[in-house]
Amino acid sequence: MDLDDVWRTIDTERASLADLLDDLSPAEWETPSLCDAWRVRDVAAHLTLAQMGPAAAVVATVRARGSFDRMIRDTALRAAHLPEPEYARRIRAMVGSRRTAAFVSPLEPLIDVLVHGQDVAVPLGRERAVPPAAAAAAATRVWGMSFPFRARRRLAGFALTATDSGWRAGTGAPVEGTTGDLLLLLTGRTAALDRLSGEGAHQLAAARGRRDDPTRRTP
Repeated sequence: MDLDDVWRTIDTERASLADLLDDLSPAEWETPSLCDAWRVRDVAAHLTLAQMGPAAAVVATVRARGSFDRMIRDTALRAAHLPEPEYARRIRAMVGSRRTAAFVSPLEPLIDVLVHGQDVAVPLGRERAVPPAAAAAAATRVWGMSFPFRARRRLAGFALTATDSGWRAGTGAPVEGTTGDLLLLLTGRTAALDRLSGEGAHQLAAARGRRDDPTRRTP
């Protein structure tokens, strides 16, 4: 995907996610998401912060005592008091903008909207397709990042192959599935494990829930 394709996909995904949020019931807002200890509301709140400026990011990091994960969690929880319609309005307002949060590339908002869209949709039983080409671009970025996902280290010894695109990474026990499901695996979600196949997928499923589970990362 070129840069224009990335931004077009981000716009499409943000608009459709805003439509989904507009359709949620009060109970669905409080449903646990795929992110550990985050409700659907908290994920939506996090997504409204996708264009946080550098000054706000520095202040938030200082408040979190330098912890990136704590900063992400705390900023989302502070924004989780908004009225429900405000989340969709703020996400929809970003459509057409190419502004990013501080210190990130355009691929990070692509990863965010694809993965967090599933964090919301999957536990609610809502169908939300993941475009294979966009998921492949996001997966390549995640695989190449040492922080925060550490996917190469966590999934060392596994060969990941997408069944709906040409994306592949790693060596070892085979793990096959759609690019969207592999993206969830790369970012520490276990929800798609049952949809993956291959010897490596069976090993990962068996490790689920253990302290040394290589799929785990939160949020």
